[in-house]
Amino acid sequence: MATMRNREKLYALMLAMAALPAVAQTPARTPIHSSASAGLYTIAGTIVNSASGEPLRHATVAALSEEDSHTVAAVESDREGRFSLEHLPAAKYQLTASKRGYRTAFYDEHDDYNSAIVTGPGLETGNLTFRLVPGGVLHGVVTTEGGEPVENARVMLFMKWHDGKPGGRIGQENSASTDDTGAYEFNNLAAGEYLLAVTAEPWYALHHSRRLSPNAAIAADSEGNTDPNTELDVAYPVTYFDSTTDEASATRIVLVGGSREEANITLHPTAALHLTVDTPRKQDGSIARAELRQTVFGVMIGAESAGFLDAMQTGTTDFNGVAPGHYELAQGDPPRVLELDAAASQQVDPALGIATVPVHGTMKTTAGTPWTEDGSVILDSMDSAHRQNPIQAPCIRGTFSFSSVPPGQWQLSADSGGKQLQVVSVTVGGRTSAGNLITVGDRPLSISAATSQGSTRLEGFARRDGKGAPGMMVVLVPAAKTVSDLGALNGLFRRDQSDSDGSFGLRNVVPGQYILVAIDDGWTLDWADPNVISRYLPGGIAVTVSDKAGKLVTLSDSVPVQTR
Repeated sequence: MATMRNREKLYALMLAMAALPAVAQTPARTPIHSSASAGLYTIAGTIVNSASGEPLRHATVAALSEEDSHTVAAVESDREGRFSLEHLPAAKYQLTASKRGYRTAFYDEHDDYNSAIVTGPGLETGNLTFRLVPGGVLHGVVTTEGGEPVENARVMLFMKWHDGKPGGRIGQENSASTDDTGAYEFNNLAAGEYLLAVTAEPWYALHHSRRLSPNAAIAADSEGNTDPNTELDVAYPVTYFDSTTDEASATRIVLVGGSREEANITLHPTAALHLTVDTPRKQDGSIARAELRQTVFGVMIGAESAGFLDAMQTGTTDFNGVAPGHYELAQGDPPRVLELDAAASQQVDPALGIATVPVHGTMKTTAGTPWTEDGSVILDSMDSAHRQNPIQAPCIRGTFSFSSVPPGQWQLSADSGGKQLQVVSVTVGGRTSAGNLITVGDRPLSISAATSQGSTRLEGFARRDGKGAPGMMVVLVPAAKTVSDLGALNGLFRRDQSDSDGSFGLRNVVPGQYILVAIDDGWTLDWADPNVISRYLPGGIAVTVSDKAGKLVTLSDSVPVQTR
């Protein structure tokens, strides 16, 4: 069942449960079989620790309505972990559970999906096993090479997300500051793979401007001595666990349910760098302000713009106190983007880097009519899991413009009037291609994109041996002539998880030809990779969603379940 994203709902759910009145503990009883009593049914089972299988007492279990996620019934598990929610009308319910020291969760949760419990005649809902995952803890101490604690260091926690890009994406999960003992701690973490990165400033550091000529080293006096304050002109590079400054060598930390892992990091000061960058004037007289950006695992963690007065007076800008490391420098007019592995002070050659180009275009509906409401257009890089944050531009009366886009392949998405719209085709130079991918080269690009609101809901059943199969990953894949063509249609994929009776519902489906598959234990698959998902297409069923499909399409054929 696809609900609102679980990450976004978790906080609201915890507040709702905290506001519930005191609930009675379920008396010990034998497992309950759901049976109709004046049209009312029961959802019952046992709450257990997912890591040990141990029953959990005093866990709060709640049934939420599918329509608005309001609490319909709630109960507390007994000393043997059993719970029973009784006198429920025939309906579909989201089942949630919470307990101190465990992660609040939906029943059979995977990524942003879960299985709803369906009550009704002949449906067995009285012997559920709800596995609640104990929260993990990651803690440690940040120190200097001399063993001194580093206070107010910024510790950033990253986790691999399965967000629909081939290979997934590493995203920032949380951040914390170290205390006066150098300690940090992240609590109640989900099981998964994590990475840590630390930034800090030596408390004693003194940074001074050192203007460089193109081939100059640091200035020396007549006796050959450098600036006497140079020894204090130091910085800490971004440091990853286990105490490496090389992002590619960062050690992954694997957390299982309830585990407590220690990750200590040592920082080593190094001479700070000074980068001199040209800041020329534009045709309108303004200056082309340079920007130095630092990213960690593709997430921008800091950016410094050229100083206005300095740039106006000299035409150049000094970035002082820069720690050695990997940066992205935007400079010049038109802007050039340079991936810079800074290891020494230097004046950056303005000819280096990749020239960006303007991208502009129009947005229309699939019927060819212009947008009636203003909105926004988003470009998301598809070249790598760790490169380029999404960039956004307003779309006014169906027209948008990006002033500088680096070359590469980008995924185009849009919203208008508060509604997410799906880009179904892109026209460049009179040639129309299905999907939402564009390729930016070394010349300005003009495009026309067709969008669809995709309001159709597709409902059906996943079945195995004639019976409803709960917990299956259901994927709607757009039909394509070749596997490589699927990459351009990534935005048309839809996913869901089958509910307790095997039913599923795919929202916001765009008209078109599709193949629908159901995969058992498919949640760790790289489903967005065309080469991976294409292996399951021969075992799926063909689905056609027409322009006149309406708000709901119910499939007459069930989807057979395939094994990984």
